[in-house]
Amino acid sequence: MKAVEIHSNDNHILYDAELLENPGVDCFEPAHWRARGALQGAAEGRGAAVFIHTGKQDYVLRHYRRGGMAARLSADCYLWTGLARSRAWREWHLLAELAGRGLPVPRPVAARVQRAGLCYRADILLLRIPAARPLAEVLMEKPLPAADWQALGALLQRFHAAGVFHADLNARNILRDAGGGFHLIDFDRGRLRPPQANWQQANLARLRRSLDKFARRGQGFHFSDKDWQALLRGYAGKTAG
Repeated sequence: MKAVEIHSNDNHILYDAELLENPGVDCFEPAHWRARGALQGAAEGRGAAVFIHTGKQDYVLRHYRRGGMAARLSADCYLWTGLARSRAWREWHLLAELAGRGLPVPRPVAARVQRAGLCYRADILLLRIPAARPLAEVLMEKPLPAADWQALGALLQRFHAAGVFHADLNARNILRDAGGGFHLIDFDRGRLRPPQANWQQANLARLRRSLDKFARRGQGFHFSDKDWQALLRGYAGKTAG
């Protein structure tokens, strides 16, 4: 991975020169890809992620958007406190670090920050994980065997042991690929922290609330406390039972 920065007026671009060559601001505009017939749809949820297929590579382009009460003031404008502290810069570097450690996360390609006075807007371009679907979507179709839940628990423990805090661990931010492997996505506001039981358990509790929320909607969502106990066994390093 070779990180390169481009600064032009109020536009700042960070990219991996091993994956992309001299990207311009148009790389972060869905209209640019739509005009070339490369836009292939969008993901559900607040993240405003779109899928891109160039013939050589598949990407995910995500525009940073606010949620909750803050979105009523501005949907996508954040307070400028320096480039290194911007959402896109921090997530790009975190993903680069995690990918370098061999953790299953999307590889960051490029990030763009546009400053406008005291505010900024931002985007991030990622390699798309092949044939991967959100866990929530998979569970709407079929149940997972206990071994898969245990594998997911073991993976979450691996992230936690590395000190990886995911700010929004939910059933849509876990992907399952065609081979049955799991990946974590959307590390906006994520960071590395000293491994401690309090935030690790809070992380797991957030995921449990997400799964329970989907289950309460009905519609054949395949999740039960038995599945959760299998995940916890995997998290604890147990594979039997």
